[in-house]
Amino acid sequence: MVEYALRRALYGVLVIFMVTVFVFLALRAVPGDAVRIQLADAPGVTEEQIAERTAALGLDQPVLTQLFHFLGGAITGDFGASFSDGSSVGGLIADRLPVTGQLGLMALAIGVVLGVVIGMASAVRPNGLLDQSLRLVSVSGLSVPSFWLGLLLVTYLAVYAGWSPPLIYQGPAENLGGNLAQMTLPALALGAAAMASIARMLRSSLLEVLQSDHLRTVRARGAGRGTTLFKHATRNSLLPVFTVLGLQAGGILGGTVILESIFGIPGMGSLTFEAVQMRDYPVVLGCVIVYGAVFVVVNIVVDLMYGVIDPRVRYR
Repeated sequence: MVEYALRRALYGVLVIFMVTVFVFLALRAVPGDAVRIQLADAPGVTEEQIAERTAALGLDQPVLTQLFHFLGGAITGDFGASFSDGSSVGGLIADRLPVTGQLGLMALAIGVVLGVVIGMASAVRPNGLLDQSLRLVSVSGLSVPSFWLGLLLVTYLAVYAGWSPPLIYQGPAENLGGNLAQMTLPALALGAAAMASIARMLRSSLLEVLQSDHLRTVRARGAGRGTTLFKHATRNSLLPVFTVLGLQAGGILGGTVILESIFGIPGMGSLTFEAVQMRDYPVVLGCVIVYGAVFVVVNIVVDLMYGVIDPRVRYR
């Protein structure tokens, strides 16, 4: 297992490297000059000042030289300084990462809990009224974009319930109630797709397992429906669910970029969004690397959990 984990980690490093290079080159291909965008509001800016600022940021060097310089620092954990205010990119990410981590974990927890409940409820009586209704909910969760669902939740709650989430972020240590009030709606919107995917996968897997010879033998020995479902069938149906869970982690991370901006949450998502608008290349690349690292680690953990759930799994 250790050898397998190390091999997956090396593959993960290669993926992060390739993504970083791609994003670096893509940012340079986007129309617009980073220095001119940053100095757009400054009155009386001359071409000489723009050239001096460009040279100070190292943007006058060849693109490959800039890329090698950035990668050399990133290997040691130094992502450089922000173009906007000169702040350390690592410091900015360290301040914002816990906020996005809380939002992502809440969304994942909501997706897992609701997905498992809906999937199991659908599998108990397949093709019944409850099953059809829950399958409609699952399809809706997959079809509706998370940012649009977030806007709908805010709009309808404000119009019909007269309530809207706080607009000023408060950490859990400062005000736990206010923090949860602000985080719950975006977490629901982010977790909807994960909930739908897990529910559909668990339903299909459970129906297949419940029709297996092993479960027929268990029922023939007098086991009740609840015992058959919870004790025997569920564990054998979890492997596909864990696969979906690893993939959905990436969707949740990507969804934070828009939803944090909508709900005024100062996490890495809103930091990335602002950096892209300002062409703040070091901040964007630093966030991409951290997002990629989190996604790789989550998927490695999910793969290693296969052996815990099913001892028959062998790592090669």
